[in-house]
Amino acid sequence: MGNGDVSTDASPQDGGHGQPVQAPPDLPLDFEGFYLGHQEFFHDFAEIHLGSRRVAEDVVHLVFLEILGSWHQLLQQVDLEQQTLAVLHRGVTRRLQADGRPPAFLINGPIAKNLEAVRNELEISSSANGVYEAILELPPRQFTVIVLRHLLGYPTKRIARYMGLDTRTVDYHGRKGKERLRVRLDLPAPAKTPRKGAGQ
Repeated sequence: MGNGDVSTDASPQDGGHGQPVQAPPDLPLDFEGFYLGHQEFFHDFAEIHLGSRRVAEDVVHLVFLEILGSWHQLLQQVDLEQQTLAVLHRGVTRRLQADGRPPAFLINGPIAKNLEAVRNELEISSSANGVYEAILELPPRQFTVIVLRHLLGYPTKRIARYMGLDTRTVDYHGRKGKERLRVRLDLPAPAKTPRKGAGQ
């Protein structure tokens, strides 16, 4: 890659050097910190949709270049994390549209093996059709929380950090996402457990 490019290809295994991925030194220091702190998350998010680490690396490379191109403007925004997540969403969506296929977690790859566990975790019956298509229809924040929590297994604190949200807000979007999925799939609401001593 050319000088000044954000390289997302390197990994501890590349070349056997065992060196961590680093952004080029001529980048703005705050962007370099953002890049190093978010690259793993961006790659995981892209790979779960694209089904290939190599394709994910290509897309994330372009995403980081797009973010770098408007970095100073983004720094003026109060919701930097949300703005950069939107760039990532667009980059992944563009690649899916260009390839003319649905997200990989719908059809193949290692993530597909975990889908039944995800159904159980979301308390969604295996007889419900279109659950993963319904996930795609969720509002952006609900979609991101559901994907990170239930498909990637990220803990709430980590999701909150990447999304720039309070942990309680992450939990809120997770609950609303699950509720929306139940309505969309026409599933019964879970039975409420009565509190001990209620009505006494």
